[in-house]
Amino acid sequence: MGHRLSKIVTRTGDSGTTGLGDGSRTDKDSARIEAIGTIDELNSSIGLLLAEGVPEDAKAALTEVQQDLFDLGGELSIPGHAGLDDRQVTRLEALVANFNFSLPPLREFVLPGGCRAAGIAHVCRTVCRRAERRLVSLAKTGTVRPAALQYLNRLSDLLFVLARVLNRETGAGDVLWQPGRNRGK
Repeated sequence: MGHRLSKIVTRTGDSGTTGLGDGSRTDKDSARIEAIGTIDELNSSIGLLLAEGVPEDAKAALTEVQQDLFDLGGELSIPGHAGLDDRQVTRLEALVANFNFSLPPLREFVLPGGCRAAGIAHVCRTVCRRAERRLVSLAKTGTVRPAALQYLNRLSDLLFVLARVLNRETGAGDVLWQPGRNRGK
C-alpha cells in the first residue's frame, strides 16, 4: 500500500496537486482530498481526546478507531482499494450499545459541553459528521464503498455516547437543551 515517506519535503505539491497512493496526482482541493483531509482532522481530534486521559475502555475503543481511520484514508487514497469492511461497522455498533447501556435515557437534546473530555468528544463528533458529508460529496463523482459511509455514521454515534459517558464519569452530567430558554429576555 503506497510507499513509506523517508523524505518529508518533496516540493511535489507546490503547484497545488498531491499524490494519491496509486501514484496518480489530483488537485489538493478535490472532493477526494477534502474527504481524506477531514478524516485526518478527525483522527487528530481523537488523538487530542485520548490525551485527556479517558477511561481504559474508551481509550481502547478510540485507539482502534484511529487505526480504522488510517485504513479509511488509505482506501480513499487508492481508488478501488478496500480498507474497511462490515466487521468494523459491526464493531462500532456493539461499542455504541455497550457504552450506551448504562446511560439514562434522553428526554431532551444534549448540548455540547460538560467536562473538557466530553467537549472534545463533541468536537470529534462534529468533525466526523463533516467527514461523512465529504464522503457523500465524493460519492457523487467517484466510488465510495457503503462500509465507509456506514462506519462514519456509526462513529459519530459512538462519539456522542462517549461524550455522555465522559460527563457521567466526571460527575458533570449531560448539558440539556432548554427549548425557548432565552425567549423574551
